[in-house]
Amino acid sequence: MSVTAAKGFAAEGVAAGIKENGDADLALVVNRGPRLAAAGVFTANRVKAAPVLWSQQVVKGGQVSAVVLNSGGANACTGPEGFADTHATAEKAAEVLGHSAGEIAIASTGLIGVRLPMDKLLPGLEKAAAGLSAHGGEKAAIAIKTTDTVHKTAVVQGEGWTVGGMAKGAGMLAPGLATMLVVLTTDADIDTPGLDTALRAATRTTFDRVDSDGCMSTNDTVLLLASGASGITPAADVFAEAVRSVCDDLARQLIGDAEGASKDIRIEVINAATEDDAVEVGRSIARNNLLKCALHGEDPNWGRVLSAIGTTSAAFDPDKLNVAINGVWVCRNGSVGDDRDLVDMRYREVRITADLAEGSETAVIWANDLTADYVHENSAYSS
Repeated sequence: MSVTAAKGFAAEGVAAGIKENGDADLALVVNRGPRLAAAGVFTANRVKAAPVLWSQQVVKGGQVSAVVLNSGGANACTGPEGFADTHATAEKAAEVLGHSAGEIAIASTGLIGVRLPMDKLLPGLEKAAAGLSAHGGEKAAIAIKTTDTVHKTAVVQGEGWTVGGMAKGAGMLAPGLATMLVVLTTDADIDTPGLDTALRAATRTTFDRVDSDGCMSTNDTVLLLASGASGITPAADVFAEAVRSVCDDLARQLIGDAEGASKDIRIEVINAATEDDAVEVGRSIARNNLLKCALHGEDPNWGRVLSAIGTTSAAFDPDKLNVAINGVWVCRNGSVGDDRDLVDMRYREVRITADLAEGSETAVIWANDLTADYVHENSAYSS
């Protein structure tokens, strides 16, 4: 049930007419308490959409009573008028819900540089509010899809409490979050600082390590809301692991639905001097377009992995590097290893292991191959 798996939450997804094809495009998630604690993590892009700027201020207040999400338009790079549209959306939601506009977060996704059709969005909010249900999580998840082929939800059950979530995203997936909107909910009784700590720890090793195409969005938003409806306060580490698990599940679903992808690539960097080194190397491998093309063609071209490692500032000796593809160590000590013909590339998941032989730190980055379908999808996105 996604964001409504936890007690104290209601949701709805409707077709407001924002998308020309008539698909569902407006979602509403409401926290019915008794606690209204919230935390958020947003895009690191210096160009931020109006809803991101608005929601950053809302989250600073520590309470979020509702989230309005729309697909079909990013409301990014729309000037003062775009910010006024976001404000108007929050005011309308406050009116129909009986809440304060300062406690309503807004998230948008879609084409940049186009204002939202407020004459459709605002009446759509009334429709969404009228249909709110404790079973509306799936409809909300469907309503936030753009180029997604499937809606994305995840749930983890604790001992008498729950963490649930929904996400959208299929392209522009890169560190600094992804082109993603995520709402996580819990009925655990956790205060705002506790939510913030758990959320930041979770996004650091999940969403921030999904790198589909090296492009960072203007709209990335991850919100974690707590209703406290279970009356249970789990141990901080137990709660943090549940949040991480939901985020990890959703992150994997994002990479599995990446635009045009035919391979999911798991890049594990091992024996690095520092975790930062491991992450830098993993990201460099993930962003090597020559390698991504080779993997699409089921070519275990390990030389391109070494080339990517060589562009980083990580500590390593080129003559000690080892690389495995799908368990076959095709490169040993910076040179030819086992027979590359032993590498089985038939399956969707490709596993690359890069051994830096410098320490004991590790990191995993998820990426995907580069396909003609990806180029087609993004060559015609705005037309």
